[in-house]
Formats: sequence, structure tokens, C-alpha cells
Amino acid sequence: MQATDHGVPNNDGTDGDGSGEDGDVATWLRDDARSWTAALLRGARLRCPACGEGAMFGAFLKVNDVCPHCGEELHHHRADDAPAYFTLFVVGHLVVPPLLWLEVAYTPAYWVHLAIWPALTIALSLFFLPRIKGALVGVQWALRMHGFGGGGDEPEAVLDPLPDPRSPHHPSEARP
Repeated sequence: MQATDHGVPNNDGTDGDGSGEDGDVATWLRDDARSWTAALLRGARLRCPACGEGAMFGAFLKVNDVCPHCGEELHHHRADDAPAYFTLFVVGHLVVPPLLWLEVAYTPAYWVHLAIWPALTIALSLFFLPRIKGALVGVQWALRMHGFGGGGDEPEAVLDPLPDPRSPHHPSEARP
């Protein structure tokens, strides 16, 4: 195995970055690998994605800045609106089919629908929302997104900025 330019260990036990620091491949894999499935499941159980022991939330949807058990920093998360969208998707798929089945099969009075479906929708939403948010934070942690990998959260420049059309060096001004 050849040296790489992004810190992946070589088969000779060095980290391949030319720093002269030796590292064991098994140690690198143990320290570097993060299972996204385990992190997703730990987050869905409202636990720290790193240790699975500490509580992820300090309040209903407020993620703790650090895990109270292992000290892993969790403040990097950027769940934003995704948990609400996924919750809407899940709850909608759980509520709408039985609602339609009940209507077609029995055609109950409207008060029966008003008694069942809003309450069920609210209860399921309150149950799923923190679990889905925990799962998303866990996946972000496992994939080292948004600063969970130790790096910054600044996007890398991929493209050069577009030229200013008012510039004298703009391509539309350069005609033969």
C-alpha cells in the first residue's frame, strides 16, 4: 500500500503524511471509523452518537452542547428543518392510510374523525420528532459533517467566482 496525501495509514504502520509519526493501522481504524448505522440508532434512542450512554437532549429538542457521559461535543449539529420534514413524512404515512380505510369502510360521522386523527397526529409527531432529530445528529456526527470531524465548518472553494460583467476583462468585451 502506498502513502496517501490525506493521512491514511500505509501498510508499514506510518500515517503516510511524511511527518514521521508512526501509527498502527488497527488503531487508526478504531479511532477514525464511525459507523453511521450505530450512530443513527443511538441518536434515535436519544443517546450520544459517540458513546450511546449520555443523553443527547437537555430539553425536548435542545441538543446538549457536550455529552454528559463522554464529553463529545455535539454543538456542531445542523439539523435545521430536516427533522420536521421527515416527521411529517413518517406521520403522514402512518395516519392517512387508516384514515382513508375508516372512511371507506365505515363512513363514520365527522366528529369521529375529529376525535381520532388530530390527536393521533399530534401524539405521533411529538413522539417521532426528537427521535428523528437525534438520528440526524447521529448521522452528521458519524459522517463528520459540520465540524464533527475536527475541521472547520467553512465550505471549500470549488469554483472560481464568476467574472464581473462590468469588468474590462470580461469575456464579452474581448472580441477579435
